[in-house]
Amino acid sequence: MRRQSFTEQSVDYGAIGATTDPDLMRYPPEGFKPAEHRIKLGSGRERFDRSAEALMTWGVQRGAHLQVDEVQEGTGEQYLGILFDEEGTPLEQQPADRGEQRFAPDGTPFVASGMTATITRRRGLPRFRAEMLVVYVVDEPDRVGFAYGTVSGAPMSGEESFVIEHREDDTVWLTIRAFHRPAGRWAQVFAPFVRRQRKQIVREELVALHPAGAV
Repeated sequence: MRRQSFTEQSVDYGAIGATTDPDLMRYPPEGFKPAEHRIKLGSGRERFDRSAEALMTWGVQRGAHLQVDEVQEGTGEQYLGILFDEEGTPLEQQPADRGEQRFAPDGTPFVASGMTATITRRRGLPRFRAEMLVVYVVDEPDRVGFAYGTVSGAPMSGEESFVIEHREDDTVWLTIRAFHRPAGRWAQVFAPFVRRQRKQIVREELVALHPAGAV
């Protein structure tokens, strides 16, 4: 997997990039609860390209009724993470850094490693306004996506990844992986409500790019 990572700015958890771990569901970072969900978006290269473009311009978040504001580029050095095989072993040959910013046809910049954004949830309870940092980007011919981690303000601390895959059988899938734990004393007190809200947000994220969904 080609992975571009950014590390100068700080998230509020330690296991940066753990959403790439094949064993996340069995061995999550200590104290965190893992989750993995996927949905079939359709089939064909056109569906993949359209879904990938929407994903990389915050389509999942906006389709899940999350407001995305104050998007800013990172200011630190960006570097590539490690390329692994299917068994989790690092490959001998690693990709070179591309580094260029990509844009949608309308000029909207794609999500890039090191970007920060403010994510606001105004529906349901608890409402929140959280700063998120994009910790890596996936950029492959048949796999595109990114992950962001919490910096401050979120009711749940952790990381969430969104990856679209065009499989060999021509189907297109969105996979969402995450690990979270309540952030702060108030979130621990209201943990059942926070978890319920988290489940609702994931349901909305899953259908956000579906042809019959919000995008």
